[in-house]
Amino acid sequence: MTTRLLNDHKANLIGSLWMVAAMAVFAVEDAFIKAAADVLPVGQILVIFGIGGALVFAGLARLNGEPLFVKDVVSRPMRFRIMFEIVGRLFYVLAIAVIPLSAATVILQATPLVVVAGAALVFGEKVGWRRWTAIIIGMIGVVVIIRPGTDSFSVLSVLAVIGMIGFAGRDLASRAAPASLSTWLLGLYGFFAVIIAGVFYSLWQAQTYVRPSLEISLFLLLAVLAGVAAYSCLMKAMRTGDVSAVTPFRYTRLLFGIALGVLLFGEELNISMLTGSGLIVLSGLFIVWRGKAAKVPAPTAPASGKPVSGKPVSK
Repeated sequence: MTTRLLNDHKANLIGSLWMVAAMAVFAVEDAFIKAAADVLPVGQILVIFGIGGALVFAGLARLNGEPLFVKDVVSRPMRFRIMFEIVGRLFYVLAIAVIPLSAATVILQATPLVVVAGAALVFGEKVGWRRWTAIIIGMIGVVVIIRPGTDSFSVLSVLAVIGMIGFAGRDLASRAAPASLSTWLLGLYGFFAVIIAGVFYSLWQAQTYVRPSLEISLFLLLAVLAGVAAYSCLMKAMRTGDVSAVTPFRYTRLLFGIALGVLLFGEELNISMLTGSGLIVLSGLFIVWRGKAAKVPAPTAPASGKPVSGKPVSK
């Protein structure tokens, strides 16, 4: 029993480190995209980023002997997943292009809260009043960050909120996606959705593409590599440790995003940002804790009626 507990602890520790690595590299990806957005149109960035990621995941799928298209790719959950991926990617990239990276990163951390609420409303999962309260508090944290109705409010912050909702919808659709679809195929068609988002936005924006400099091309290449590496680390984390053990470490992305925003882009923090961040993170951690506690069965008496572990059974 002790050996099993040690192995579980080791697996959770390794899984947590994979999750921290994933969040760090996701933040690096955001920083490269934000730097490229100072020069290139957003639609062009999405198209280049999507093509790069799709090629990498297509290669990984073929290396694993998987076909690039199966019937389940066009299933209803996958159609919804692609739609939400388009919304999430488009609006989040727009957000990090026009608002501080730190603010966009913080708002994105509300995604798990929306996923839990969506799971209750869409899939009928049981969510008690405590977790609903935590969801509401986390959403209040988002409101505190964007500060509607004040002089410091920017309607551009809503872009990050829409992106966050898009990612939450994508995660919910992923849960309903056919089990026959591998991680590589999900990644491939996720990046296809990015290409579609870029094409649609380019047509709407009607802005001419710009030939990127060597430096910007390098930024985009590094963004693609970072995105693929982060996605792979995330999958490794979720498959190594218990979900309830590694999920809280998603919030380390907030620390990395804020640090890169301050160090690379000269962004400044304020009280509302820190307060909202605290509300979102605490709400998310509470939901993870409640979800884990709900899965722990209460000790019951064996069929013989003898007490469990030598202790009397309370009635």
